Formats: sequence, structure tokens, C-alpha cells
Amino acid sequence: MKKSSKQVYLHGFTKNEQQRLRTQASFAEHSVYQNIDFSGCKNILEVGCGVGAQTEILLRRFPFIDLTSIDLNQEQLKSAKKYLKQIEGFKNRYNLIEMNAEKMNFEKQEFDGAFLCWVLEHVPNPSHVLSEVRRVLKPGGKVYVTEVLNSSFFLDPYSPHVWQYWMAFNDYQYERAGDPFVGAKLGNILLSLGFKDVRTEVKTWYLDNRQPQKRKETIDYWSELLMSASKTLIDEKIITKKLSDQAYEELKAVAKNPNAVFFYSFIQACAVV
Repeated sequence: MKKSSKQVYLHGFTKNEQQRLRTQASFAEHSVYQNIDFSGCKNILEVGCGVGAQTEILLRRFPFIDLTSIDLNQEQLKSAKKYLKQIEGFKNRYNLIEMNAEKMNFEKQEFDGAFLCWVLEHVPNPSHVLSEVRRVLKPGGKVYVTEVLNSSFFLDPYSPHVWQYWMAFNDYQYERAGDPFVGAKLGNILLSLGFKDVRTEVKTWYLDNRQPQKRKETIDYWSELLMSASKTLIDEKIITKKLSDQAYEELKAVAKNPNAVFFYSFIQACAVV
């Protein structure tokens, strides 16, 4: 099926979804930011800032940077402005702009660094976005890209309705304007665009009886992520409400299982212009 160029976001733009994105950012912060280093950089571009969840983390963790954050959705930007305005110490350090990442209204070589997190999975042309990122970065500028690899997901005990739901989730995203497997492709994309010193790291959440509380928290978090797409998938007649309910019940049962296993890997790439 030919992918649409129209913006499609599987999870929707409700207030509950906006809050889930902030919760997700907090939950994954340690894993995502463990090896990100913007030292020596001043002007940073954040592509796909959404509700400002990653924006807040960037400003907090790197107090020496000024941040320009772009997003295509007005409702997400409105939420980001309200959220960030409440946080002390960020004033005059960030600028939120409505902009298409595939055609940025910036001059060449404006930024020292760039940051993208859970963004390329939702766009029709990831290479176009990263090409624009390369154009607006100064020589020596670095980019960090963190992305999904949804084929890595494993859950035990076996949960057939979860797998059926998960396949529909990924098929919908891939067919409508996104790529739930783009993480594995980052190295090739960055190399093809002329980035240098391209490095990738596989980051894994692997939880079993050694960390029972963390395992439960992760499965609960994952359940919210999956179910945030339920309304869209039901409305589009991709799945039935019955399947959604069955998958959710299985996820709750796995979260309580004393011998459950959760496994998921995502990819972080770093490259230099």
C-alpha cells in the first residue's frame, strides 16, 4: 500500500494522550539520555517536540543550551507552551515553532546540534527530515536520533490477543505514514545523507524475576502505550473492541504473573556533519 503524505498520528491528540507522552518521557529518560552529550553546543534544534516532554528534559539536563523546538501540530504546541511556561528557569531559553520538518524555514548551518526522539516512526519520509537536519547543522554539529524497533517486542506468558493487537498496531502505522521498524535503518539513512562518524547503540529493556517491581511498572507503561491507539484502530475498523479488551486483560494478567518476561529494544544513533 502506498503511504500517505498526510500527517497521521496513531495515538491521537487528546489531553490524556498528551499526558501519556510526558509520562513516557519521564519513564524512558534514563535509557534515552544516558549517552547523550551536547557539551560544546549552544544552539540545539529539537525536531518533533510534541507536547514539550523531551523539551523539558533537554532544558533541565543541559542548562547551557538554547533550544529551538519545532512541530507540525498546533494542539501539541499549544500544550507544550502551557506546560513549559509553568517551569521555572527555562524563560528565554527555548522557542516553539510550528514547522514542517521536511521543509524547515531555517538557513543553512544555523545549529550546533539536533535531537529527535520517537519522531521518525511517525513521518512518511525519515530521510527527508534527516536531510533537512543535516542542512541546518554547522560543520561538526552532532545529531542524536532515538527510534523504535517494534519487531523486538517479546512478552511471556504467550498472549495471543496482545500479538494480534500488536501486529494490527504496526501494520496500521506502516501503511498510513510511518515506520515502526525505522530504528534499525538509522545507520543506513544517516550514511546515505553524508553524515560522518555514524554510531548506533541498541538499548534494551529486558525484565524478568530479577527486577519484579520494575518489570510490572514497565508492562503497565507498555499497556498504556498500546491502549492509547485502541480508539484509532477501532474507529478505522482495523480491530474490534473485543480484541482490544482481550489484549488489555492479557497485559494485566502478564503484569501480575510471578514469572513474566518483558523484552524490547530500541535504537539510538549519533552522527556528525
